[in-house]
Amino acid sequence: MIPVKGYEGQKVAVLGLGRSGLATARALTAGGAEALIWDDSPEARLKAEAEGFTCTDLTRAGAFDGVVALITSPGIPHLYPTPNKVIARALEVGVPLDNDIGLFFRSFAGPEWDDFDLTPRVICVTGSNGKSTTTALIHHILEVAGRATQMAGNIGRGVLDIEPAQDGEVVVLELSSYQTDLARSLTPDVAVFTNLSPDHLDRHAGMGGYFAAKRRLFSEGGPDRAVIGVDEVEGRFLANQMSEGPQDDRVIRISSGQKLEGFGWAVFARKGFLAEWRRGKQVASVDLREVAGLPGAHNHQNACAAYAACRSLGIGPKLIETAFHSFAGLPHRSQLVGEKAGVRFINDSKATNVDAAAKALQAFPKIRWIAGGMGKEGGIAGLVPHLGSVVKAYLIGHSARDFALELGDTAYEICETMERAVSRAAEEAVAGEVVLLAPAAASFDQYPNFEVRGDDFAARVKALVG
Repeated sequence: MIPVKGYEGQKVAVLGLGRSGLATARALTAGGAEALIWDDSPEARLKAEAEGFTCTDLTRAGAFDGVVALITSPGIPHLYPTPNKVIARALEVGVPLDNDIGLFFRSFAGPEWDDFDLTPRVICVTGSNGKSTTTALIHHILEVAGRATQMAGNIGRGVLDIEPAQDGEVVVLELSSYQTDLARSLTPDVAVFTNLSPDHLDRHAGMGGYFAAKRRLFSEGGPDRAVIGVDEVEGRFLANQMSEGPQDDRVIRISSGQKLEGFGWAVFARKGFLAEWRRGKQVASVDLREVAGLPGAHNHQNACAAYAACRSLGIGPKLIETAFHSFAGLPHRSQLVGEKAGVRFINDSKATNVDAAAKALQAFPKIRWIAGGMGKEGGIAGLVPHLGSVVKAYLIGHSARDFALELGDTAYEICETMERAVSRAAEEAVAGEVVLLAPAAASFDQYPNFEVRGDDFAARVKALVG
């Protein structure tokens, strides 16, 4: 645990008692603060009380008397579309608003660091797609390199739940736009921006607000090194703002598909090969085609981001290449869950939006595609250019019929349930084809989250393949 600094003997309110909220309450208490905790859910309050906490109703009059800060969980709206009523009250009375990420950055360093030979570092990864895989891959490379490392944030543990830093340790954090949008302290040593595509637009009042939330990690964080995907205009704009010119190697531009030879430092992947260029010369190359845990161009972009972040720490290309080959990938992200008679079954349940699904559809040549769920604004019209590899679609969930109307000439079947979709796709698939779950939709119509949806797919595949 990282005890929170700066609030000793003071009252700090905590709103939301999920994983990050409870970790925040523990860390505040460990730092000597008085944590006033609240959640609208009675079940969440009971769980907190079972740990020994006393809940304080933050919705009542005078709840913020004597409170010096309100720490909110990332899923609770603080501005758009409408502020939570507790947060709205804090804004009215002038109580500073923060989150666990801000508390982490103000509390992580300590006087014991003066005795370390190598100062601990923090790498932060944000973006629309691929940030979980990139974060896990960086962490894996560091482990293979023998570096002390911890992984937290939007993946794994809450940031305040990790252990105090060791000499030379590298902490790798995945940060969502909800987390970067609100943190009052952001001071990463290395910041990574993977890509940008429409998501969470209601929460950020459009693409501009969504990009602005991601951009804070760089513009306000002031990292020593910035790794930035430049395959979208927002990334090119961000790289431009962070650098003093094309030869400024504090910015490492990355791409999947573009040659980036005119910059001080760049890493890009084309036709299955990763190339590192510095000051006009290629200095390293990695063949990604046989890296089983990183299939497809979207994962090659993740590989470029992780490679660049680890190279910025001085880890050698050969060691990184070795680590690539031992990376198993993450559950629910282009995960091979079974194979039978030459047919592979791939779980990409994390592909909850059109952009992520498009990347999955481009990763394999012949696809039996399972899609659907709680569709997002715009449906799947953006996927039409990527349906050439789809032999047939098997549609499930709330948006199945809406999705069917947007498939054009692509063959489809309304299956409604995962059970029927997996069964029908497996019956019709032939050797060389892939049965791919890439829903392009949220899971909340049939499942509590994308993980449970992916687990259901994997369980039904396992029952079929034995």
